[in-house]
Amino acid sequence: MGYNAIYPADAIEAHRAFIARRRSLRPSEEYRTPTNEEWDAFLAHFEKRKLPLGTCARAFGTSCIHEHACVRCSLLRPEPSQRDRLIEIRDNLLDRIAEAQREGWLGEVEGLEISLAGAEDKLTQLDAALKRSVIHMGLPAFGEIAARAT
Repeated sequence: MGYNAIYPADAIEAHRAFIARRRSLRPSEEYRTPTNEEWDAFLAHFEKRKLPLGTCARAFGTSCIHEHACVRCSLLRPEPSQRDRLIEIRDNLLDRIAEAQREGWLGEVEGLEISLAGAEDKLTQLDAALKRSVIHMGLPAFGEIAARAT
């Protein structure tokens, strides 16, 4: 096996060749310039993805499947700065579940429990992202790194 060094120019040329090959396989009308209305719709989609708790990661051109109950949605990417707000939402959900159970609103309990599970999942995501993990690699012993001569 030989050694092959990759330089930035080689990598860029290879990537451009790959893109050219891929484009040659697709219909040319897919590579047209978008209209102003299409571009505005594309940009508006990303503006609509900004939420109080974070960012919605749904794909362009798709509608919200949870009817904007974002705390339930796996596509919500919570912002670490919104952790306190998320705790407040979770605590409010716990209070509302207790009230619904007290009043016998079983359908409301079920819906609130789904939202509570979503809020707790988002808190778990944030805690995992904020948790610093330390990996101890250990130190080699002197005998492992020094050559022995006899």
